[in-house]
Amino acid sequence: MNTIPIIFWLVPAASVIALAMAWKFFCDMMKESEGTPRMKEIAAHVRKGAMAYLKQQYRVVGIVFVVLALVFAFMAYVLKVQNPWVPFAFLTGGFFSGLSGFFGMKTATYASARTANAARQGLDRGLKIAFRSGAVMGLVVVGLGLLDITLWFLILTAIYSGSHAALITITTTMLTFGMGASTQALFARVGGGIYTKAADVGADLVGKVEADIPEDDPRNPATIADNVGDNVGDVAGMGADLYESYCGSILSTAALGATAFAMNGDMQLRAVIAPMVIAAVGIFLSLLGIYLVHTREGATMRELLHALGRGTNSAAILIAVASFGILYGLQLDNWLGVSFSVVTGLAAGVIIGQATEYYTSQSYRPTRSIAAASQTGAATVIIKGIGTGMISTCIPVVTIAIAIMLSYLCANGFNLSMSAESISHGLYGIGIAAVGMLSTLGITLATDAYGPIADNAGGNAEMSELGPEIRKRTDALDALGNTTAATGKGFAIGSAALTALALLASYVEEVKIAMSRAVEHGQTFVDATGKAFNPSAANMPDFMEFFQVNLMNPRVLVGAMVGAMAAFLFCGLTMGAVGRAAGAMVDEVRRQFREIKGILEGVSTPDYERCVEISTRSAQREMILPSVLAILIPIIVALVLGVSGVLGLLVGSLSAGFTLAIFMANAGGSWDNAKKLVEEGEFGGKGSLCHKATVVGDTVGDPFKDTSGPSLNILIKLMSMVSIVMAGIAIL
Repeated sequence: MNTIPIIFWLVPAASVIALAMAWKFFCDMMKESEGTPRMKEIAAHVRKGAMAYLKQQYRVVGIVFVVLALVFAFMAYVLKVQNPWVPFAFLTGGFFSGLSGFFGMKTATYASARTANAARQGLDRGLKIAFRSGAVMGLVVVGLGLLDITLWFLILTAIYSGSHAALITITTTMLTFGMGASTQALFARVGGGIYTKAADVGADLVGKVEADIPEDDPRNPATIADNVGDNVGDVAGMGADLYESYCGSILSTAALGATAFAMNGDMQLRAVIAPMVIAAVGIFLSLLGIYLVHTREGATMRELLHALGRGTNSAAILIAVASFGILYGLQLDNWLGVSFSVVTGLAAGVIIGQATEYYTSQSYRPTRSIAAASQTGAATVIIKGIGTGMISTCIPVVTIAIAIMLSYLCANGFNLSMSAESISHGLYGIGIAAVGMLSTLGITLATDAYGPIADNAGGNAEMSELGPEIRKRTDALDALGNTTAATGKGFAIGSAALTALALLASYVEEVKIAMSRAVEHGQTFVDATGKAFNPSAANMPDFMEFFQVNLMNPRVLVGAMVGAMAAFLFCGLTMGAVGRAAGAMVDEVRRQFREIKGILEGVSTPDYERCVEISTRSAQREMILPSVLAILIPIIVALVLGVSGVLGLLVGSLSAGFTLAIFMANAGGSWDNAKKLVEEGEFGGKGSLCHKATVVGDTVGDPFKDTSGPSLNILIKLMSMVSIVMAGIAIL
């Protein structure tokens, strides 16, 4: 293998700088005052509950990881159907994914009271503290992600240097640590989503609708659990999710590059490091974008959205320009076309974000029409929200479809011949489009992590009775956070679709390696005509023909149907889990109102810890079945239907899961902001019948947007990752 180009060292440098800046933003935030003693007390309750939950979750996930690592070790060292480094790569992927979620949540729980206190000084002050605290999450994710990639690349390069097909072996081995990240992300997303929505639904139904008290009122026993849930679901869960997408896109693209340019060793190395370098430059431009976010006092919602857009859009435009320079400097074959593939991914991310904003922000007609539907009751609010969510899938799906075709064609020089070379180069283009979309994750994740910080700040302001003017500012920051959270979910789902498609191609390469390993151990393969099949010399079309991957093969069709079903089964299980957990929370809040005299009068303190305990216990119990099924389904399909069935499974789960996830995230976001619009005074304001109707809609939307919907994009990627890691059993 050729010497690593000097530009590669920009990758570890960027990871270290990202982590250093995350530390700086954290220290700057910690220097700010938490405010009054009451504000400090509330923040401490939330912090204690969040850390207790995370500790319990990591204990459960740790057991799962040990079991899976032993399975992988058995496959690698006993069955000899897997690379011996896979168990270790799996563990490091899960560790860094969990670590990024931990750091992000720790920052968020310290930042909320400080944001509320800063809002006493002005809107811009509160925005900056909340956003830069959210930036800690973004920078930790990209910093740890690139650090993990760099370490594994250098270690495996030192081990495999000089061997035949070294880069293909290195990149496919590195892919497997994505399964560790995906597994951790799914548990974090599902568990956190169940936790937060059990508390939120319980707090809203009993507090707002039955007891007629405001949101985040300290008299509501579930309000602390609700605030804890914002952190464990939308911070720790989202961070682990996008850590996996970020690493998965880079690693799958590197693996596709190693295959596409396998006949040219020097060009192969450049293709492998190109996505890493683009991601590294994206970190520096994300930092620039973070410093561009500010606003004026009394800013409208559109002005606040513009303030965040100034930072994210500036970073996106600059990385688009920088990509041309990076790929030209690497002298990659067809560097101009590949650069346009990167731009395609970036453009797709921006379009999906804008579409999500349009369908979920109360500044635009779709959400305003849902609020107007409250005049005829909760049923019409729900009907209108479901319809809006379904319609909202159109733009993201068409955008991703166009992005797939354009990135594929740009990278292969618009070659439609479907030759092995054009396919491999086109797939590399799709992978690098996913890298482009995620290259500025440092700032795009900051806008998402900002949401729960602002939400908790509003809760702290309400419980601390800071006054209407301060609450008005925190409400503005919170409403902005609802939109950025919805935009972030759309972005995460869109990036998952491109990443999953790149992983689909990587799966075929992993099958090739597994078959080559089997041949070395004496196994032979015979095609449909009875001729011997040599996997080492085969290309993508050869494998499609050997495994008969076509629409006339019932294995492919059955696999696709199972994949589509898996998305709905997963949603049903997670929605049911939220319903059961929320039911327990509703019963507990009602019990406290009934048995602890003086709560509603404000003379007695509710038992907050009991509600936190219920959410924690419910989340830990209910997250097991959906998460384990996501791991088992690809394994069962591989054993029963083989490689062609697995490819059908991945296509089915991707197409159905992507569309369903967009629908659920946008429907939930629009219901939430319709409620916010009414609370701002429209259609009768707080306490009116219209308000109660939108609260019911928001309650239905809570598990849509914060549990089932966001978990689907992890499901899509995890099933791909499990298939890659388990490729060896599909050929047995």
